This record gives sequence, structure tokens and C-alpha cells, in this order.
Amino acid sequence: MTITPQLAVRAQELNRRCFVADAHYDLLNLLARRRIDEGRTNVVNEDYLPRWRAGGVNLIVSSIFLDTMHVPEMALRRALDQIAAMHEELDQCPDLALCRNVGEIRAAHADGRIALLLSFEGVEPLGNDLNLLRVFYELGVRGIGLVWNRRNFAADGLKVHRRGTSGGLTEFGAALLDEAERLGMYVDVSHLNDEGFADVCRLTGRPFAASHSNSRALTNVPRNLTDEQIRTIAGRGGVIGLNCAQAFIRLREGGPATAAELAVHAAHIKQVAGAEHICLGFDFCSEFRGSAGIMGMDAIDYYDHAWELTAGLLAQGFSEAEAEGVLGLNLLNFLEKTIG
Repeated sequence: MTITPQLAVRAQELNRRCFVADAHYDLLNLLARRRIDEGRTNVVNEDYLPRWRAGGVNLIVSSIFLDTMHVPEMALRRALDQIAAMHEELDQCPDLALCRNVGEIRAAHADGRIALLLSFEGVEPLGNDLNLLRVFYELGVRGIGLVWNRRNFAADGLKVHRRGTSGGLTEFGAALLDEAERLGMYVDVSHLNDEGFADVCRLTGRPFAASHSNSRALTNVPRNLTDEQIRTIAGRGGVIGLNCAQAFIRLREGGPATAAELAVHAAHIKQVAGAEHICLGFDFCSEFRGSAGIMGMDAIDYYDHAWELTAGLLAQGFSEAEAEGVLGLNLLNFLEKTIG
């Protein structure tokens, strides 16, 4: 698909005037690396804010994601260090606001600030202590992705199966779902295997998200969703975040995946479940290049190139109102239903 100059201008204008929200970015991990491991300060202002502003970003959901070297012995400490690093950055960057509900997100937007919401990508920091979920809730965490690719006390990730079990949620994982619902947190099923996905569907009736997963019918990798899973998420009132990792987008062998191909995934999800259940979940990984477990590079360079996806959406027949939903309003509506 060729993006004409006219379509590019239209897409860039749409991104500038819309509420733009990303359901998944490993920002806290990156801040801890810069501040704690490298001894830097003022990281957001120097490394990120200009490109966030250029991309019109209004909300970032940052995961608490732990590198394997910190699991399990240092999981809790490193998670708290990530939150501490974030607070140091908040002190240095008044353009950024930690938010705990949609009212605070809207207030930050009205003030011209970029809202930050926190979620788990793997509950390793909790160990097997259910009481710690309340502690992290009080620290601002509102999303609970039960696993990354590895096994923890709650469930198996995509790359492992517990011998002698179905590979889904454990009793502790089921208890976490109950406690998350009681506290008012949303559940994120990206990185769960199919058995874990089925368990979430069985154990909760609330809306849930797949914050950074594409269509398995188009790109057959376990990290993507089957059409039945897409329909299930939509039927619960949930959202699916478009992931820009090339390994989860590629429609053909050879050559890099593109934003246009990601738009094809969006069009497929729209056909299966409706445009109102699609959001952004870019999961930018270029900064982790060379790290173990990272599959390929991003099909979109960064937020200031997100308009390329918008152009792809328009070229795929999305109306401007539907594209506006994908860019941010659909995620905001989901959060209003789940965290308030």
C-alpha cells in the first residue's frame, strides 16, 4: 500500500487532534535502567518527551516488566525500584502525571499533561503473596497482566507448560483475579497461553484486555489472538491493542513488516469483532535491541511515526471516527468500565 502525500497529511492532522493512548509500553523498566543502572537523571525530558509531544501522545500505560536477571530473587525490589525511578522522573518532568482513574487522566489531558497509568506485565513481584496486590494498587497499579513468557506462581506464560497440568491458571492465579476485581483493576491476557486465556474467560465476567496482541489468523504466532479469542474479548466489552513488533505483524516472508501490514491486522479484527474493540498497544522494543527474548524490531519507528498506522487505517476503510477510537478513545472507554 502506498501512502499518498494527501493521505499522510490527513493522518498527521488526525493524530494531532485526537486523544492518543498506548495500552502497553515498558517505560518503567527503561527508566530504571537509565537512572539506577546508568546513573542518569532527567531521562523523560531528554530522551522521550519531545517525541511524545511530536506524536501527540496523551496517555501511556506503562508495564512493570522485569528482566529475567531479576527474577525471582530480586523481583519485588526491582519492581519497587522501577516505581521509585518513575517518581524521581515525575519530580523532574511536570509534563507527566501519574493517574489512577479516568477522571485523573481527563484532568491531566485538560492541563496539557501526558497521563501515565501503571500495569503489571507478569506478577513476579507478588511472589505468591496475595496481600501484595493491595500494596501495588495503592502505589497506582491498575492493570494486571498475569504473565510474561515465563512461568510464575499465577500461571504459565506462552513458552512453558507445567507438567501434569493444563497449563492454565493456578489457584493463586484464580485468587488474583478475584482480588483484582475487588480492588477495581483490569486484567490483561497478552502473553497468556490459550489454556490461561480460557481460564480467565471462565473465572471472570468482567471486561478484559489483550493490551499488545494481533491476529493469529494473519500471523500464526502464539502471541497473537485467534478469531474466537478476539470475539470473546469483544463480547466482554474488552479491547485489543495493536502490537508493532514485526514478528507479530509479518504477512509475508522476507523484508521488514510495515505499519500498513499492521493496519491489515486492524482491518481483520474490525471484521471479526468491530472497530470499537481496537486500540494501540505498540510495545516498542527497539530500545531493548539485543536483549534476550525480544523478537525483532518495531514496524513503526516510535510515537512520532504513529501517523503511519493512522494512514494505514484510513486506507483500509476505517472512518475518521473509527480511527479516532483506535487511537485512544476505545482504550479510554474500556478503562472507564474497569478502573472507573
